[in-house]
Amino acid sequence: MAKISNRFWFMLHGWVSLPIWLLFCFICITGTVAVVSHEITWLTNPQSRAVNPDDLPAKPVSELMTIVEERYPSAAVTGAMTFESYLVNVVMFSDTDKPFAMAYVNQYTGEIQQINQGITFIGFMRSLHSWLLFPWRGGYSVGYYLVCSMALFMLASLVTGLIVYKRFWRSFLTPKLRIHQGRKTLLADLHKLSGVWSIWFIAIMSVTGLWYLVQAIFWHADIDIEPHAPLIEAAQLPVIQKGDTSSATASVSFAEALTLAQTRFPEFKASYVTKPEHSRDMYHLSGSGDHLFYDQYSYNLSINPWTGEVASASSPETMTGIQTLMHIADPLHYGTLGGIWTKFIWFIFGLILSGMSITGFMMWGLRNVRAFKQAEEKYLATEMLGEMR
Repeated sequence: MAKISNRFWFMLHGWVSLPIWLLFCFICITGTVAVVSHEITWLTNPQSRAVNPDDLPAKPVSELMTIVEERYPSAAVTGAMTFESYLVNVVMFSDTDKPFAMAYVNQYTGEIQQINQGITFIGFMRSLHSWLLFPWRGGYSVGYYLVCSMALFMLASLVTGLIVYKRFWRSFLTPKLRIHQGRKTLLADLHKLSGVWSIWFIAIMSVTGLWYLVQAIFWHADIDIEPHAPLIEAAQLPVIQKGDTSSATASVSFAEALTLAQTRFPEFKASYVTKPEHSRDMYHLSGSGDHLFYDQYSYNLSINPWTGEVASASSPETMTGIQTLMHIADPLHYGTLGGIWTKFIWFIFGLILSGMSITGFMMWGLRNVRAFKQAEEKYLATEMLGEMR
């Protein structure tokens, strides 16, 4: 078998990176900002801060939803979201003058600090990074596929880069950064050094990105990774008397549903909960537990509001392999598995990866500009020689 030259691997390394350089760089930068979007929100919007000067315990989300219902009697509260302890909880509702609104409720004091009717900075950055704000049609977005396909180029760049940069492990022991030998040498050293120290990070981004691509294909093909909760049997619904136009009240309150969830999973911490959308729908509760590598939606329950029956429940212990991949991808991709400290580590390496795409392009530019100039000088010399003859 013929041996492939180092020059070939170097050219391949460049060609798998450069054609998509601008898009790749943009995705790296938006992803880096998205990692700390919660913290940026805390810094820039005082109304999003869950200030707790009296060291009060956090109120359950059921109580926060009741506070919003009392404040807006005509509103229909549909659900709630919880975030880090330093950010307020969000109660989602609609009202006569608000098709969709989010109430920022301080979970310690119960104060409604802000009503938001637009997209949040967190939602904007996640959407921009994940699907470039391309619209979703028929269950898929072109932007989502574009972003996910970058994982293939990233993985190819990593493999070819390690082949080209022989004995790369020396950069761990004796890192080399020559700052006085010209711009080209400095860029090359920066690119290599950043790449070696980011091997683990690039590998995680590539693998999780590939998983997002597989997930998109599943969505597009209508293949469900997790089963849907069943509809409530019509026979279980309360009998409505003829002429009665009022809607029946659920036999089981949301607070009781939350208690049932915590009875089933004692470590359950609600992160995203919704009320039934219609009479045959259920309470849907998603939350996190004590598993480090799983996301905040790894515990899921659907509870019948008329009988209190737990119609479906899943947790990391009962997941299939594919479901496990789905629930560990986000913590690995966004660095949320260890709280704010791992987020900052991901943020720093996100900056390094963004810088690598820029230094790689600059190296490519310098090399090709020089080659172009040499070719132009050679052409001029040939022309002059021809005229002299």
